[in-house]
Amino acid sequence: MSGGWFITGTDTGVGKTRIACLLLAALAREGRRAIGMKPVASGCRETAAGLRSEDAESLLAASGGSADYAEINPYAFVPATAPHLAARETGIEIRLDKILDNFQHLRQKAPWLVVEGVGGWEVPLGEHLTMAEVARAMRLPVILVVGLRLGCLNHALLTASAIQREGVPLAGWIANQIDPAMTHVNENIAALNERIPAPLLARFPYRSPGHHGAPDPVFPSEMIMHLTPTAI
Repeated sequence: MSGGWFITGTDTGVGKTRIACLLLAALAREGRRAIGMKPVASGCRETAAGLRSEDAESLLAASGGSADYAEINPYAFVPATAPHLAARETGIEIRLDKILDNFQHLRQKAPWLVVEGVGGWEVPLGEHLTMAEVARAMRLPVILVVGLRLGCLNHALLTASAIQREGVPLAGWIANQIDPAMTHVNENIAALNERIPAPLLARFPYRSPGHHGAPDPVFPSEMIMHLTPTAI
């Protein structure tokens, strides 16, 4: 069996990498070979080996070293800005065919892929390409990471509606608290659970930057089993 998911979020900085790495770990525990992919990343740093994205490096580590960095992250940019602007500043065109070539190559290495988008669902990658179009071309079910903070209801519902309009399966959504001071958290989750046409897969507590406390909770096996039939 093969499959995977495309991880999108209600915004940038809502925990997509955290969720993608936890999914990769869950697949590994189930004995399923999986690789993470970050097709486009901005805000990368210069290294002796080339440009590197912290998010992509996390995915690479969670993949068990079964792929090369360039395969996982074909487009890396230094400017910490929207990817289409970073690409323009660098003089590079982000091309769908290159992303899909890498995607298919990774598929030959592992039957399960966890692909993390950049920013939110509709982020432009160029004049005629968006992150949503990349997700649609990959034909992977989508997991929506909702960053729990003031305003998340509108962002989550608009994103879920946009995913439906693309005709891409929405496998489920994850509530990830990113504002420790947010009030009425349970009520907000309940409101979203009533309105998003997909199951709430998991809820994750706030984790501060540079967190060194208790490890993240793990995705239970039953969650992977629940998601597996929707994989393409």
